[in-house]
Amino acid sequence: MSNLSTGVVKRERRTKERMQLLDAQIIDVLREDHPQSIRHVYYRMTNPRLAEPAPKTDHGYKQVQARCTVLRRNGSLPYGWLVDSTRRGFHVNTFSGKADFLRRVKGLYRADLWEYAQHYCEVWTESRSIAGVVQGDCNELAVSLYPCGGFSSITLAYDAAEHINDDFEGKPVTIFYVGDFDPAGVLIDVALERELRQHLRSDVQLDFRRIGITEQQVIELDLPTNARKATDRRSSHVKYTVEAEAMPANIMRSLVRSHVEALLPEHAFQQAKIVEAEERKGLELWARSMERGNV
Repeated sequence: MSNLSTGVVKRERRTKERMQLLDAQIIDVLREDHPQSIRHVYYRMTNPRLAEPAPKTDHGYKQVQARCTVLRRNGSLPYGWLVDSTRRGFHVNTFSGKADFLRRVKGLYRADLWEYAQHYCEVWTESRSIAGVVQGDCNELAVSLYPCGGFSSITLAYDAAEHINDDFEGKPVTIFYVGDFDPAGVLIDVALERELRQHLRSDVQLDFRRIGITEQQVIELDLPTNARKATDRRSSHVKYTVEAEAMPANIMRSLVRSHVEALLPEHAFQQAKIVEAEERKGLELWARSMERGNV
């Protein structure tokens, strides 16, 4: 385990050449694996084996954040390589007619990957930052994704339970959770599970499982740690703190995918693609009939 510095560090101004080297490292990391959050990139930049590592301080994080902004604005980094799920717009879709509506939504048609699965599955994350990194995989795997926002998610737990209750088909419910490993973080999923169980039907069999960050992952992946606050009396067994974003984004996505895919029936993806192609073809034919006035 590598430790993040907690002392006062003198800020060193980078030369132009060193700044270009840091920029190149950021671009290489994101070219190799995207999308990532700024915090994921920052933790990759603190690797001491890099030619130009970022300091393990708040100032180091702000440096990486600032360079990512510059690189996006000058065209060196595609905007889509970095995610920020904390700020989203709300859009209204309008259509010129029934045929236009069908054509524009036919691509949204998804066959039910989970129709013959033995489990119902969801993915929950402690923050929107983590959710933004795994969102694409959750979409592909057709699982609901809930960014919880810490302890203040009583409403989210209630709404999630109502959704499960409404659609409950007797299948065991499995929820995979990803969050920080720190005195507060290890209690958040416990509190969420407790709140969720209060609102679930009595016959729902729930498996609420933390798949990251775990102490074993911290050790095996040599994730950077911070010292816990001396004044924090919670979770005395947790000796240090580790942000979920300290886990490389590709490993986090692979972790989520492997757990979710283990619950899917064999050949579910192949069968779903066949169904989707046929149904979308039918929607296109329907749209053409509308344009000819036959519908």
